[in-house]
Amino acid sequence: MATANVERLIAEVSTYITNTTDINNIKEAFDYAKKMHEGQYRKSGDEYIVHPLDVAMILSEYQTDPTTIMAGLLHDVLEDTPATFSDVKQQFGEDVALLIEGVTKLGQYKFKETDHEKAKIAAQAKNYQKMLLAMSRDIRVVIVKLADRLNNIRTLGALPPEKQQRIARETMDIYAPLAHRLGMYVMKAELEDTCFKYLQNHKYRRIAQLIADTKHNREKDLKMMQTNIDYLLSENNIQSNVMGRIKNIYSVHKKMVDRNKEFEDIYDLLALRIIVDSIEDCYRTIGIIHSKWTPIPNRFKDYIAMPKPNLYQSLHTSVIANGKVYEIQIRTEEMDHIAEYGVAAHWAYKENVSPRKMTDEVMEKLKWYGDLVKFTKESDNDSDVVNLLRDDIFNSNVYVFTPNGDIIDLPAGSTPLDFAFRIHTQVGIETVGAIVNGKIVPLEYELKTGDIVNMKTSVNSFGPNDNWLKIVKTSNARSKIKSYLNKKRRSVLIEMGREDFQRELQQRNAKVELNDKKVKQLFSKKGAKTIDDLYFEIGKNTISPGSAVNALVEKEEYTEEDLIQRINESVYLDQKSDTNIIVEGLQNPSIKLSNCCTPIPGDPITGYISKGTGIAVHRRECNNLKALDKKRYIDVFWGNDNTKQYSVNLRIIVQNRDNVLAEIINTVTSNQGKVIQVAASTNRRLEGIIKLKVSIKNRKELQGIIRSLQNISDVFSIERMMK
Repeated sequence: MATANVERLIAEVSTYITNTTDINNIKEAFDYAKKMHEGQYRKSGDEYIVHPLDVAMILSEYQTDPTTIMAGLLHDVLEDTPATFSDVKQQFGEDVALLIEGVTKLGQYKFKETDHEKAKIAAQAKNYQKMLLAMSRDIRVVIVKLADRLNNIRTLGALPPEKQQRIARETMDIYAPLAHRLGMYVMKAELEDTCFKYLQNHKYRRIAQLIADTKHNREKDLKMMQTNIDYLLSENNIQSNVMGRIKNIYSVHKKMVDRNKEFEDIYDLLALRIIVDSIEDCYRTIGIIHSKWTPIPNRFKDYIAMPKPNLYQSLHTSVIANGKVYEIQIRTEEMDHIAEYGVAAHWAYKENVSPRKMTDEVMEKLKWYGDLVKFTKESDNDSDVVNLLRDDIFNSNVYVFTPNGDIIDLPAGSTPLDFAFRIHTQVGIETVGAIVNGKIVPLEYELKTGDIVNMKTSVNSFGPNDNWLKIVKTSNARSKIKSYLNKKRRSVLIEMGREDFQRELQQRNAKVELNDKKVKQLFSKKGAKTIDDLYFEIGKNTISPGSAVNALVEKEEYTEEDLIQRINESVYLDQKSDTNIIVEGLQNPSIKLSNCCTPIPGDPITGYISKGTGIAVHRRECNNLKALDKKRYIDVFWGNDNTKQYSVNLRIIVQNRDNVLAEIINTVTSNQGKVIQVAASTNRRLEGIIKLKVSIKNRKELQGIIRSLQNISDVFSIERMMK
C-alpha cells in the first residue's frame, strides 16, 4: 500500500519537477521515513508511513518545491523516531532539517483545554506566538503544518469522540482561519466542512440534505445562465470558461447565522465563475453582464484593482436574471489559481528560476503578516495577542487607503483611530482629527471599504483618553491606548507621591538617603524597586508618606528630646487664626489666604508680611510670592481644624458633548466637594473649557476629586489654576 502511494507521489511531482536529482532526493526521503517509522501504526490500523505520504501528496497538489515535499515526508521523524536534527541535516541538508524542526516545534505546543480561563488564554497566546515565530523564519513550515492538519482531519473517524471534538474545535479556531488568511480557499473549505460535521453533525447533515434536495433545480438555473453568458461573451469576441461554483456547507451555515435567514433566503447558492484571458477582458465582461442584467446595488467589488491582503484578485457582482439572484466572479486563470491555493500557488515551484525563500516575498507582499509578527514580539499581554490574531488578523474584511494609495486592512466596524494606530503608534497618540474622502468625520466614524483616510495629528495633542477605548475596534489600538494611559497616570501619581514625600520630610525636618538600591531593599515587598516606584506607590496611597520616611530615617534621630519637642509643638498648635493657619509666637494674628493661588490644607505654604494687611499666605509655588521681598517671608503652618472649607479653581478641557458638565458636577459633589461657581467656553479646536470654583476641606479631598474626574469619558485634562 505504501509503495503504491509513493509511486503516485512521484508521478504527481514529476508533472512539475523534472530534475532527476530532486526526484531521487524525494525517493530517498520516503525510504528514510519508511525505515524510521517501521513498526509504527496509526489509530486506523494503517502503517504510519501512510500519513507522511498523504501529507506529501497534499503538498504536491500545491506544487511546492522539492525541499517542502521532502519535509512533508519526514515531518514526524524528529518527534516519533530516534532520528536527530544532525542526522537529517547530514543526509538531506540544513533547509530540510530546519523545516522539520519548525513543524515539530509547532506540534509540541498543543492548544490545551483548561478550566482556568486565564491559563487558557496564556497557553493559546504562547502557542500562537510559536506559530508566528516559525512563520517568520520560513512560511513553508506553516504550509507543511496545514497539510499535516488536513490529513489528520480527513482521518478523524478513527479517534474517540472527545478527541474528535477537541481537534475539530482547534482546527476551526486556528488552522481554517489561517488557511483563509493565506488565501488557501480549497484547504479552508475542506477543513471547515469536515470540522463542522464533527462539531455540529445534525446541522451539517440538514444543510447537506437541503443542498442535495435543491441540486436539480439549481443546476438547471445555472446551466441556463451559463449558456446565456457564453453566448454574450462569444458575440463580443471574449474567450471564456463559465462554470458553476460550489459553496461549501459551513459557509452556507455561517451565512444563515450571520444574516439570521433560512436556507431558502441564501440567494448566492446560485454562483458562477467566469475565467477569461486578461485583466482587460475581466472589465469588458463585467460591463457586458451589467448591460444585460440588473446589478444589485452595493454588491459590486473590485478586488483586481484593490487585491485582498492574501493576494486574492477577482471582480464580484450580483445580478437579477429570470427572477433569481446570481453571484458572479470574474477573473483570469492565474487569479483563479491563486484564489484556490493562495500563497502556496503564488510561490509554486518553478525549475530554472533562482531559488528564493518564500518568507522573504511573504514579508514583502503581505503587510499584515509583518505587522503580526512585530506585534507578537512586542506585546507583553497574552490576552492581547489572542484577540489580535482572532479579531484583527483573521477577521479583517474592510480595506481602506492611505493618502498615498497604500491599502490597510481592518476588521468590520473599525474607526479612524484603529487606522491611525495601525499606521504607527505615534500617529495614533498625536491624533486630533480625521478626514475621510476629503471630509472631516468624527473619530467614531465607521470605515468602509474604499475610504481614503487622512489623519490629522499635532504634537500638542492631549493624547488618548478613556473614551477612545470605547471607540476603537481592534485589539492592536486598544492595547496601545491602554499602555499610553497607564504610563500617563503613572507619571501623575509619581509627581503626587513626590510632593507628599517631600512635604513629610519638611514637616519633620528630616533628611534621608534615597536611592534605587535603598528603595529596593526596604520596599520591594510592596512593589517598589526604584525611587519612581516608591513615589508611585505613595501617590496611589498604598504606602503612606509617613511610613516611607520612618523606614528611611536612621533610628538614632528619634531621641527622647525630639519626642518631647514634638509634643510641645502639638500643644502650641492651638494658637491659630480663624483661617486655620499657625504662626509661632503670635496669638490671633491678622492672616489672609491669598486669592492668587488659593492655598488649602496640605499645600506647602509660606507667609508674607505685607504693610497694613498683616500676613498673606501663599502656596510656595505661587509666582506672585516669588516676586516679593524674601526678607518679609515668615514660616506659617496649617492647623488641625478639619471643619473649615476652602475654595480652589479648576480648569478642565473636555470634548463637547451632551451631559459632560452634569457628569463633572455630580462627580465633584459625590466626592465631598461643592461647586460654588462655574463657567464654560469653547477653544479654537472646538473643545470645551470648563472652569470650576470648588469648596473642599483639604488637598487630599482635592486629589480624590481630580482622580475621579479623570475617569470621566471625554475629559482630556485637569489643572488647578492660579486665579
